[in-house]
Amino acid sequence: MANVKETTTNSPSDTTTSLFVQIVEHLDGTITRPFSPVSPPSHDAPVLSKDVVLNPTHRTSIRLYLPAASGKFPILLFFHGGGFVLFNSSSTFYHLFCESISLSLPALVVSVDYRLAPEHRLPAAYDDAVEALLWLRESNDSWIKNHGDLSKVFLMGSSSGANMVYQVARRSLKLHLPPLNLCGLVLNQPYFGGVERTPSERELEEDSILPLRANDKLWRLSLPKEADRDHEFSNPVKAEGKVVKLPRCLVKGSKGDPLLDRQREFAKWLAEGGVEVVEKIDPEGFHAAELFVEKKAKELFGEIREFVYAGDR
Repeated sequence: MANVKETTTNSPSDTTTSLFVQIVEHLDGTITRPFSPVSPPSHDAPVLSKDVVLNPTHRTSIRLYLPAASGKFPILLFFHGGGFVLFNSSSTFYHLFCESISLSLPALVVSVDYRLAPEHRLPAAYDDAVEALLWLRESNDSWIKNHGDLSKVFLMGSSSGANMVYQVARRSLKLHLPPLNLCGLVLNQPYFGGVERTPSERELEEDSILPLRANDKLWRLSLPKEADRDHEFSNPVKAEGKVVKLPRCLVKGSKGDPLLDRQREFAKWLAEGGVEVVEKIDPEGFHAAELFVEKKAKELFGEIREFVYAGDR
């Protein structure tokens, strides 16, 4: 019995397909994560991939994706979703997503395997993401040197990864990045929160992907201890007030996402602060639809392609 942990009580309604609800919290502050399949790097065309160490002390790494084609490509520095608590760069659905977007754009994708909460609460993930940006700036990796265009670097993230995009972009303003040129931010269904409930949160309280109780759990596990959901990491619109000057932003939302109101508020806040914003709202989507529905993935890839290559016309 020494290996059995006491757990908090789960209600009958916690039986759901949502992996976030299936996170088990233990009374000692640790958690048990639900099973999620992983995939190794691919050594076969049309997209090659490989893992490189980012920080051995933190056990962080980077998975690179290279289309099997000649020439140099724009670089997408990608941060996966999972509420800061679940998944890795090797998680199968994110691995396949990065393969697909690398081939579709085409682009060299740099997917970051950052530290997760609650073992490493925020800002640990932000710190790892900034370290990945600096690694990219200084990298001698042959794929980066021979096939990556450092003059066309974009930060991209999905859900909590899109939250990371915003935080990394803010921090990057204080860094010396040349020869790396940060051209834009792609925030796909960014994960933000707040103490006061929004209409879309209330309307989709029992959402199959991100129900409200799971949303609250993720923030409880990832924010600094004693912080509430109006913390700057969760609710920058309320906590920060003034917008910093960021590169142009693509903000993607979906009407079937409980986070839609916060995404719209965030996009409006950026635009009113002088940031160039391209806002795309899917009238039929849901949170993380691009991981499950091929049509939604293709739509997203088309929007990202247009955004990335807009300056080349």
